Amino acid sequence: MLDIAATRAVDQAAQGLTELAQKIWETPETAYNEVNACQWLADYLRQQGFTVEVGYAGLPTAIRATWGKGHPVIGFLGEYDALPGLSQKICTQKDPVTPGAPGQGCGHNLLGVACVGGALGMKAHLEETGKEGTVVFYGCPAEEALTGKTFMARGGAFKELDVALAWHGGSMNGVNLGTSNGLNSAIFHFHGVTAHAGGDPHNGRSALDAVELMNVGANYLREHVTSDVRIHYVIKEGGTAPNIVPDNASVWYYVRAMSRQAIEDTYARLVKVAEGAAHMTETKLEIEFLGGCYNSMSNKVLVEVAHDMMEQIPLPQWTAEELDFAQKLNLESPQYEKMKEAGLLDGPAICSVVPPIANRNGYGSSDVGDVQHIVPCIMVSTATCNRAAPGHSWQITACAGMSIGHKGMLYGAKVLAATASKLVDDPTLVEKAKEEWNERMHGDTYHCPIPEEVPIPQPQK
Repeated sequence: MLDIAATRAVDQAAQGLTELAQKIWETPETAYNEVNACQWLADYLRQQGFTVEVGYAGLPTAIRATWGKGHPVIGFLGEYDALPGLSQKICTQKDPVTPGAPGQGCGHNLLGVACVGGALGMKAHLEETGKEGTVVFYGCPAEEALTGKTFMARGGAFKELDVALAWHGGSMNGVNLGTSNGLNSAIFHFHGVTAHAGGDPHNGRSALDAVELMNVGANYLREHVTSDVRIHYVIKEGGTAPNIVPDNASVWYYVRAMSRQAIEDTYARLVKVAEGAAHMTETKLEIEFLGGCYNSMSNKVLVEVAHDMMEQIPLPQWTAEELDFAQKLNLESPQYEKMKEAGLLDGPAICSVVPPIANRNGYGSSDVGDVQHIVPCIMVSTATCNRAAPGHSWQITACAGMSIGHKGMLYGAKVLAATASKLVDDPTLVEKAKEEWNERMHGDTYHCPIPEEVPIPQPQK
């Protein structure tokens, strides 16, 4: 059983960390609007002796908090944004606190606080041992928009670090060597000429026609891209009535792939499709580029250290009430029958093991990938919800606001704290992680996928 200053510090701070996570859960704020969460985290870090900057790198709800001196410089990547429409009470049936309101459907109220706990643990280890090292907590807004860390990187963040550590709650414990997709996000606006659809349609130039033609072209494009590429869209504006030729219409696209090169190549072809649709309909095209992020690139050296810590730190002990709550949620999950048939739900309703290191690719995206192309960085995951919970769901919101989420969060904080402490004690691990990172980068450098002219979103009043 691992018992060091770092993990003890998390235990000692458990009540305050839990209260902070719960307060953020009770006041969910969407991407770039995390004003309260940002302030509460900043205040807490100041109380713990950190030097804190709010509004870091030009983002109003970003934080940089530091303690210590010298190397290694280890960063902890916190997040705190909620998801639209996922308000939920702490119960086993779908029942929003406020219908249509946001909720912590990805557990980011736990995420930012777990990383604070990890930072506190590293600080305690440095204090007890007298060793040099610098703790840096980054409060990263808008992960759900997949641009928060990217904008921060554009402003110079993360370059000061030797390594970075991230954590995310989920349905399993573990660390993964696989790759997840990077992304480009853009809205294509078409502007035409309105007319009476029955009386004088020949005078109209339909922006909706342009959107539909673009979508047809994009769907044909799917046949001629590499297998890792994902293209998906939603129509945001399509007109007001059938008898009015729409003069404005827009469609929002994501382009994902497992390398920036594939993303940029596919996105350039998609732009050509949009331009072709504009030519065919005699409409004008305006592209609103929202941002992008890199694919993930985990670090084997750091993964192995974190996995070793996970195996040594005692797992959360789930009560009968918590297991019953989780099983009721499992039964409500649309994934339940399929997972049960596949044998994926054998055992307790909440994950209670540390499996071997995985090497599994995923097709979602996270702006942690940007950090991983600047410095060696990993993401640790610990169980904070029922095993059959769908991603981005009301079930995750429910668990994130109660003891199931809190226990998983504190376990995750201990893993981060112990991993950082191990790196402090053995600087050769940091050097090995850097050597691996250099080999993976092949001499390339990080180029921010968001151009300077794209403005940083501001909190909505």
